[in-house]
Parts: sequence; C-alpha cells; structure tokens
Amino acid sequence: MKKKKIRVAVLFGGKSAEHEVSIQSAKNVVASLDETKYDVVLVGIDKQGSWHTLPGQSLLTSSFAKQTAIGDTNEVRLVAQDGGGKLVSLSGSGDAEAIDVVFPILHGPFGEDGSMQGFLKLANVPFVGSGVLGSAVGMDKDISKRLLKEAGLPIAQFLVFRKNEKIDSDAVIKRLGLPLFVKPANLGSSIGVKKVHNKDEFSSAISEAFTYDNKILIEEAIVGKEVECSILGNDDPIASLPGEIVANHEFYDYDAKYFDEKGAVLCIPANIPKEKIKEVQALAIKTFKTLCLEGMARIDFFYTKDQTFFVNEANTIPGFTNISMYPQLWEASGMSYAALVDRLIELALEKYASEQHLSTTVIH
Repeated sequence: MKKKKIRVAVLFGGKSAEHEVSIQSAKNVVASLDETKYDVVLVGIDKQGSWHTLPGQSLLTSSFAKQTAIGDTNEVRLVAQDGGGKLVSLSGSGDAEAIDVVFPILHGPFGEDGSMQGFLKLANVPFVGSGVLGSAVGMDKDISKRLLKEAGLPIAQFLVFRKNEKIDSDAVIKRLGLPLFVKPANLGSSIGVKKVHNKDEFSSAISEAFTYDNKILIEEAIVGKEVECSILGNDDPIASLPGEIVANHEFYDYDAKYFDEKGAVLCIPANIPKEKIKEVQALAIKTFKTLCLEGMARIDFFYTKDQTFFVNEANTIPGFTNISMYPQLWEASGMSYAALVDRLIELALEKYASEQHLSTTVIH
C-alpha cells in the first residue's frame, strides 16, 4: 500500500518589515521538500494580513507580491475543523483542504513573536518551531536578555526605553560607552539597528529604532568575533558546529545577511580553538532551554580576545536563504538541507503528538 504523503503548508510573507526575507527563505524550503513524501501547499500572507494559496511551485519562479497584486491567488483562512486544521477558501469554491503540518517561514512580528504560533495551536495543527512562549520570549530582546542574565549566561550590558520616555544621551553613553548599538526590541534581521559612534549619531538612531517598535534596546558594543550555532530538537536538542561571520559591512546588517553575497564571509567551522567548540555548543543549548525554545533556533554569540563568549540573541525562525547560516551549519555538521527540513517536520509532529496526551480533564 502506497504511503500517504504528508500535506505541508509553507507559510511565508507576513505583516513585517522582514516580509521580503521570508519569501527568499520560503523558496529554499519549498525547493528542498521531497515531492514523493510531501504535498506542498503554498500559503502567502500579504502585508495587509490576508492569506493566499499559490498554485503549484509558483513561488520558485514568480514574485508573490506581483501575484497578489494582480489577484490571481485564492484568499483562504485556516480553521479548526474535524479535529484538525483545514484551509477554507473565502470565495466558497472547492472543498476545505486538510493540513497535516505547517512550516511557518515568517520572520519578525506577526510570525515569529508567538502570535502566529497561538493561532496555529487554536487551529489544532502541528507546526515547525517554538510554541507561543518560546517564540514571544525569543523575539523580545528585553525579556530574553533578562532571562539569560537570570540563568547566569554572559550577555552585554543593555538599557531599555519605551516611546515617549526621556533618553539622556550623556547618561547612556557614560553607562555603556561608545560605540554602542541601538535596536528595536522586537525585530530581527538587523532591521532598524544602528551602530552609534558618537553623540551626534545618537538621536537619529533612536528615532529610526522607534519607527519599528515602541520599545528599544541600547546595548554596549562587544568587540569580538561573531560566532553562531544552530540548534535542532525539542526536549533533547543538539548543536551544530559553530560558524563565524566575517562582515564586509561595518557590522552584519540587513543587506549583508540577505542580499549582498559579498556582504559577509561565512567561516564554517568558526576560527576558534578546538577546545572552545564544545563550550559554545553547551552555551547554545543552555540558551535554547532557558528561553523555552523548541524545534529550531540559531544562537548568536560574540567571542572576545580574552576567549569569552557573550550571548547576543536567539533566532527562533532563522533565515533559510541560500546564504543563511542556519542550514549551512547543519550541512557542515553532516545534515543536508533536505534532511534538515525532514527532521524539522518530524519534530513538529512529535511535539504535537506529545501534547495530545495531556489531560484536559481534572483527575480525582
């Protein structure tokens, strides 16, 4: 008897400044899915939040933004139905399409911050990656750094400010020194991040960060190598070989990460002493567990001249573009891109199955 294919909904786009990055990541995930094992359903979310199914493998050859603009996609909703999740057309045409698992490739707010994960749980469908808590904590740099500090993990000094709070530049500079970094608290891909070298650059960096979030971080600049580790697993996660980012821009910014193929050199494995590899892997796993993450994450570090690691941040839906570190680290660790995607889907189904065994009735 022929084995039934797993129907995977690849979710991409979204209401985020990282919308375009998401599309690039999704293209690579879709290209790696084995057609003999999976039925792939492409679901693009436009910047207004509407969901659209796209025909066939169109994502690999066409612009999602262009397709939705000319209206040749079917607007749908994901609903809980018959004990699982189903995609229902808003036009009323066609039958509801059952979904076995969702692979969300949504970077930033409304996709990586727990809101989508909460929706998918309510729709009763398995999904790749962290749940509501881990996603929310991983996205909020303020909360994640507080948890990491509480767990005794090494982090840079930082200050947090909300919109309309008075920010005394002299006091901040006295506390954190120069240069320093200004970042939106809830955004990734280095969007809105500015390196401030002097007091004259301070105000414009603050203003730009606040265009993306109502809460910002101001953080001391740690001088050192940028080292990253990929994590895979649920309750018993494993770490890849570490890699090193050598940025050709002043720092590893948005363009260097996704669009400028010469914007950075990825050194895999990282150019660090061999005895330090196990140390950074252990720190990465501890970070993953401390932040209640599941499935996957990329943990970023700084490695200083005195051979100390500082945790920079965790990325719960790391980039999957052709120049992204997460899949490349697993390739260097012996796991192909296709095998990695297979394993992520397995982990999603395993996590969902384990949650179904939890009692919803009080036992007397």
